[in-house]
Amino acid sequence: MITIQNLFDLDHTQAADYLKQFTYPWEALEGIHDLILELGKSLSEEAYDHPKEGIWIHKTAEVFPSAYIGAPCIIGAHTQVRHCAFIRESALVGENCVVGNSVELKNVILFDNVETPHYNYVGDSILGFHAHMGAGSITSNVRADRQHVWVHDGEDNLETGRKKFGAMLGDYVEVGCNAVLNPGSVIGPHTNIYPTTCVRGVVAPESIVKNSGEIIRKR
Repeated sequence: MITIQNLFDLDHTQAADYLKQFTYPWEALEGIHDLILELGKSLSEEAYDHPKEGIWIHKTAEVFPSAYIGAPCIIGAHTQVRHCAFIRESALVGENCVVGNSVELKNVILFDNVETPHYNYVGDSILGFHAHMGAGSITSNVRADRQHVWVHDGEDNLETGRKKFGAMLGDYVEVGCNAVLNPGSVIGPHTNIYPTTCVRGVVAPESIVKNSGEIIRKR
């Protein structure tokens, strides 16, 4: 369930062809920067503004005056980038998304209809279609010992070869307020994570994460 095919509906991202090259989603993190620059070359000048080198913003998107957008970045149609949002670099943001106040994005793919509305940090991560992060929830993308991140799936451990890897959220994942997604977290589609929960490893689809030690399947 930790493959791209099982986590995401690729009909809802401009990165579909790029992601199809890989088996596991974290394999795609390395090339997000170059992907955005390549996609940008093909975007319609009638549909997208190109205010700076490496930045494309759909003309129906709303970017508030105090937001910072660093290159490379693509902002999709009907997306809101609200006050004091900080898009550091390498962010492919889909259609109908919300990048809210004091949200920081770095090296991410946000599928269409993703909401990161309040005080979220999302780094080195991919958020699937209709994923939502509650206020204050974050992806932690670096281990405390600075070693490579592993994905822990029951008794199986997969070495990612990456020092920076936040979380992979499948389609329709709901993350509660002030939850922390530890490095290498992979959350299956249609899963709900309770507020203030500390999550690590792989969580199966259709689950409810009540706390760090209690995960149940939805009925």
